[in-house]
Amino acid sequence: MPRSFSTPKVIPPEKALIRCEELCARAERCEHELREKMRAWRIDSRDIEAIINSLTTRRFLDDSRFARAFVRDKYRFARWGRRKIAMALKQKRIDSDTIDEALEEINQEEYTAVLRTLLKAKAAHMDRPLSYDDRVKLFRFAVARGFETQLISSMLKS
Repeated sequence: MPRSFSTPKVIPPEKALIRCEELCARAERCEHELREKMRAWRIDSRDIEAIINSLTTRRFLDDSRFARAFVRDKYRFARWGRRKIAMALKQKRIDSDTIDEALEEINQEEYTAVLRTLLKAKAAHMDRPLSYDDRVKLFRFAVARGFETQLISSMLKS
């Protein structure tokens, strides 16, 4: 008889621990992600706590390490600004101090160079000289990427 897809299969805590270890070994994970996964697997809350404690103790799980890796990836590859990265980390329930520490690893000179490159690439498709509307579009583009308004304004003036 075919299995119904509406009710997920309950996974025993021992298998959940092994699956979580494998997930953490493949890529950095945060505690919130693993908790959500285990809730979806219908693991009891006491077992979830035990699994999280085990993973943390054995260094499979470390939110500060996750935050640093997340910042590096989103900054270097997705070209996100600090504000967008911080918001994404808050959605993953990473505490503010950990977020601030991870964001401090971004080199300011490199950060402004990334913004300058993004703005130049976007402005290349606009008429010269840039009109007020074009500057507003560039400003909105950079804000949507998560860059700080003060930095964007100073960059657009120069």
